[in-house]
Amino acid sequence: MTDTPRISAGESQVMEALWSSGPLSADEIVRQVAPAQGWGEATVKTLINRLLKKKALVSERSEGRTLYRPLISREAYLTEESQGLLDRLFGGRLAPMVAHFARQQQLSPEEMAQLKRLIREMDTED
Repeated sequence: MTDTPRISAGESQVMEALWSSGPLSADEIVRQVAPAQGWGEATVKTLINRLLKKKALVSERSEGRTLYRPLISREAYLTEESQGLLDRLFGGRLAPMVAHFARQQQLSPEEMAQLKRLIREMDTED
């Protein structure tokens, strides 16, 4: 695992807004995140402050406004979260996780083809 800060589910909503829309003001983040979550302005601003303390965000002044931008990439976040899930539930092993989901979910022919293609690509990289 890396130094990527632990981001809660709520905080991830703020991060998703910033990853998809670039630097945003607090009011813009509130408008993007609050309605779908049923949150008030204070909740979103609390999440922003937590992310600042965790050094997941940085604030910058631009044209008289404070804008927030992520300091970690979505890719780094996904890697950290995925590895955490893998470690907690499957002992860090990918094959049992894939087998579990394949058994629990009905895979479409397209998904099966994607998995086979991925395995072939990984096999040729060796």
